[in-house]
Amino acid sequence: MSGQSLFPRLEPLLPRVRKPVQYVGGEGNSTVKPWEPAAVRWALMYPDAYEVGLPNQGIQILYEILNEQPDVLAERTYAVLPDLEALLREHAVPQFTVDAHRPVGDFDILGVSFSTELGYTNLLTALDLAGIPLLAADRTDEHPLVIAGGHAAFNPEPIADFLDAAVLGDGEQAALDITDVVRAFKAAGSPGGRHELLARLARRRLVYVPAFFDVSYGADGAIGAVTANRDDVPARPAKHTLGDLDSWPYPKAPLVPLAETVHERMSVEIFRGCTRGCRFCQAGMITRPVRERSLDTIGAMIDTGLTASGFSEVGLLSLSSADHSEIGELAKQLADRYEGTQTSLSLPSTRVDAFNVTLANEFSRNGRRSGLTFAPEGGSERLRKVINKMVSEEDLIRTVSTAYAQGWRQVKLYFMCGLPTETDEDILGIADLAREVIRAGRKASGHRDIRCTVSIGGFVPKSHTPFQWAGQASWEVTDQRLKLLRDTVRADREIARAVGFRYHDGRPGIIEGLLARGDRRVGRVIERVWREGGRFDGWSEHFSFERWEAAAAAELEPLGVSLDWFTTRERTEREVLPWDHLDSGLDRDWLWSDWQDALRESELDDCRWTPCYDCGVCPTMGSQIEIGPTQRKLLPISPVPPLPERKVEAGAGSAS
Repeated sequence: MSGQSLFPRLEPLLPRVRKPVQYVGGEGNSTVKPWEPAAVRWALMYPDAYEVGLPNQGIQILYEILNEQPDVLAERTYAVLPDLEALLREHAVPQFTVDAHRPVGDFDILGVSFSTELGYTNLLTALDLAGIPLLAADRTDEHPLVIAGGHAAFNPEPIADFLDAAVLGDGEQAALDITDVVRAFKAAGSPGGRHELLARLARRRLVYVPAFFDVSYGADGAIGAVTANRDDVPARPAKHTLGDLDSWPYPKAPLVPLAETVHERMSVEIFRGCTRGCRFCQAGMITRPVRERSLDTIGAMIDTGLTASGFSEVGLLSLSSADHSEIGELAKQLADRYEGTQTSLSLPSTRVDAFNVTLANEFSRNGRRSGLTFAPEGGSERLRKVINKMVSEEDLIRTVSTAYAQGWRQVKLYFMCGLPTETDEDILGIADLAREVIRAGRKASGHRDIRCTVSIGGFVPKSHTPFQWAGQASWEVTDQRLKLLRDTVRADREIARAVGFRYHDGRPGIIEGLLARGDRRVGRVIERVWREGGRFDGWSEHFSFERWEAAAAAELEPLGVSLDWFTTRERTEREVLPWDHLDSGLDRDWLWSDWQDALRESELDDCRWTPCYDCGVCPTMGSQIEIGPTQRKLLPISPVPPLPERKVEAGAGSAS
């Protein structure tokens, strides 16, 4: 009978692997529901290791929303590390969920959330272990629908052959609507099989089905056209945009892991979307418009989440959390509420021009001064104009001086290397900024024990951004500039010991660039890399540039294109891009115009506070900016009780 637990076969293998606890399930607030009564069954996958995937907000939200439905069952699965993969293959144990250890191949839907393109090979591993054919064209009615979501799904073309469908944009309502269609389809006896089910989902504008679109190519290697091969599906599948986030206060009961994970905290998304207009930032572009949660909803979510989880840290998340229209009042009221408790509050990296020390003091009122993180992104003011990151050196120095004077001793600065129009002088500007930060910190604090960590990532152009036409810097250029910067900082005796330096070489960024802006021809490269052992390509210890480079040469060059063609080549205005037929709401002409503004070093203000710039999102998506102030107050709360026991519904079998 389907849905049976694999744990009796899995358990003997666990003593033989590293970190076996990540496969046993049983986390606080996890849910195990009986198999037979469920009308629709979802397996939700984050295609990375458990320690990375469990904190993912997207998976946790969908897991909770779906399991709230009485006749829906949702369980989670993650990429298994290579040691367990080998044992699963040796003992013929398929890919399993961590909740009830059921075979992934038994579910109706395998929903995969991609935050980064470097997880694509892990998807193939999971499909193969689950007994699901890699190619969607080879699947039968007995196999789950494989549906991708997440930011990387906005250009799903490199993995189009492996997907049945993709969801663009916000997934909360979309997942429920997909469930409704699948439920009704199964109740009717599944007429027409999986092909008809996909057609119903596409007609309802819920998903993009790659099989319903044909791609032609020109003699120059570029795409000639992408056209629908059915008259009954939208010619431009569009993203989903969720309004009124106060009506979706998820997750209410965050998962509490038994194993160590990358984030040991509960997280609350205080708003979604960003209109700052940073030209490099795909997340900011594709999540427009801004939709804020109110103070009382944020307060209730924190109270509920802490009560349900027992976490002692709360992260207030968004793409630019300090931009919430009531962030100052929120910080003060939350600090008042949790003063004297063990609960700490944190913000992720913040913009210099949205930060003030009063805000930071409120968030660290319990005495913690762990450090402040800012992201100037570009090393020179000229380059920051190119990327529309309107932060001056004076702003940064003034802000960090005040922070050091208030008791902070460490600042982390995040930059990118390889941005469009970048020169060696722009990179050396990072060293100049670090020097001025150290000098300002020593002067403001009266101490010499001031630290500044410079963290640098390689820039990768992404779809649906003004930089989607840009040529990516080669890995050789990126590495040369990083070496120049490192040597310059180390040679400066005044700051060498006070500045930490963190960076990655340029090779992984080139492969990310191939996957981010590739078309369907790149799928054969992904499959070849996977068959030759590619796994966990986002991990430096597993990544092999040579394997990817060789696979790209073998698979792409006979087609008249190459790794460089997809990465370092600049696109022309009217070239058909692989994702042009997918509607993120952004007007293509507006994106091109903003790209030209970047080359002219022209800045653009935040449209929350200025007249509309006609990017296209609000009218196209039928959405609007939703911001405060609400001028509401948070009520006092009672102390947080102990962590609740794990939830197991009546009739459910034990996970072990």
